[in-house]
Amino acid sequence: MGTVTKQAAPSTESEATHVRALCQMSLAQPQSTRGREWYSRAKRAFDVLVATLVLLLLSPALLVIAIAIKATSPGPAILVQERVGKGGRVFPFYKFRSMYDDLDRSADVQFAREYINGKPKPGLAWDGVFKPANDRRITPVGRLLRKGSLDELPQLLNVVKGDMSLVGPRPSMPYEVDVYQPWHFRRLEVLPGLTGLAQIRGRSSLTFQDIVKIDIEYIEQRSLWLDLQILWRTLPVVISGHGAR
Repeated sequence: MGTVTKQAAPSTESEATHVRALCQMSLAQPQSTRGREWYSRAKRAFDVLVATLVLLLLSPALLVIAIAIKATSPGPAILVQERVGKGGRVFPFYKFRSMYDDLDRSADVQFAREYINGKPKPGLAWDGVFKPANDRRITPVGRLLRKGSLDELPQLLNVVKGDMSLVGPRPSMPYEVDVYQPWHFRRLEVLPGLTGLAQIRGRSSLTFQDIVKIDIEYIEQRSLWLDLQILWRTLPVVISGHGAR
């Protein structure tokens, strides 16, 4: 599928994030586990079955995407980033590279922290989406991939591995979790997802506070039926590109 690179190895900062997340979670509402054992097992079986089938069916397309990325810009086809999952555990997160390689990411860190704190940097054209408009760091192929969320397809490997689920809150970077408010940590009570309730309600057009509220709503109401509804409603959202950048 092309060259794979790892952007950052687990660091002391990530380990601190893990501990901090667990400490904060101890102050959150206790996670309800009774009565959910059947749901958890069924969800895991469904995740593995669907993710494996989709990977097999899309393998030719994934290869074409990887070749297109490698042929049009220098760098790896797949990035491996650090993300924070269930219980604050840091895991390797896969995605197709959509930006030019070896760029300064300090602006991303600053923006993410301001976004989480509800203070996105003024003076930039957001076009209704909480991501920088006309970001010149994005490659032409990457822009197409992002529009259809195709850059996220390698995360099916995360689903098979058990780091993620098909449905759940989207995973955050460690530096984002570092600035979480206490109530934000409820997002870490379940496995992060390839898609989620917030993705079908606005994606990047939502504030982070709204995303967390929606994630908590999902956590409290989650069921196989809700998961199926979210997966079904994700398709037109992805096709339309609403809320994507």
